[in-house]
Amino acid sequence: MGYLTGFHAIEEALKSGKAVGPLLIAKAGPRAQESMSLAREHKVPINRVGTHELDRLAPEHRGIVLQVEDFREDPEITLEAFIAHLGEQQQGLVMILDEITDPHNYGAILRSCDQFGVDLVITRHRRIAKHADSVAKTSAGAVSWVPVVEVPNLPRAVQDLQEAHFWVYGADMRGEPVYKQDLRGRLALILGGEGMGISRLLRERCDALVGIPGKGRLDSLNVSVAAGILCYEVLRQRSGASRSG
Repeated sequence: MGYLTGFHAIEEALKSGKAVGPLLIAKAGPRAQESMSLAREHKVPINRVGTHELDRLAPEHRGIVLQVEDFREDPEITLEAFIAHLGEQQQGLVMILDEITDPHNYGAILRSCDQFGVDLVITRHRRIAKHADSVAKTSAGAVSWVPVVEVPNLPRAVQDLQEAHFWVYGADMRGEPVYKQDLRGRLALILGGEGMGISRLLRERCDALVGIPGKGRLDSLNVSVAAGILCYEVLRQRSGASRSG
């Protein structure tokens, strides 16, 4: 269980229809009134509480807090269901996160995924679940919209995607420049954890490694920045024609 405190994160969670609440209100200012209207629209209960109660639950509150469960838990979202739902569609974009543990990086990646049309995010751990508020704020509420599924075995998930005709590219600064790859069709991008990169087993399953050429003195980009650049390059290349096979 967690608590969202940012107005934007609360509003996006309510709009998504997934929030069960309750919405806890200590100070009903104009912005809080908007959230209360959304809560009523989506039948989320509203509880009036004292400021001291919110201080105890979520010290960074602004007079309003939304109680949430594990914010990505959705039993209807599975890799198998996603692949089946694609059917004959030639386009598909999946982001695979290998040990991304910083909640701010995770949130920023979700924001890019929402902005650039990623269809599914796959992770192995939910260790960031306890940081629901940080993730929701950093993602600007995108966490409420981007489908995320947890799997026990990422290499097996990659194999399932490849069997469903996905090309799988791992992000590595020493890889082939990403703009030289054909990123149309069914595509999965793997991003490695902060400092460690992609694990050996996942690296071995990649069809290719792609990098982002740069001129800086540092040897790598922040993982969330790299995610945004890679997703943009995918969007840039896609113009309706799909690669098959």
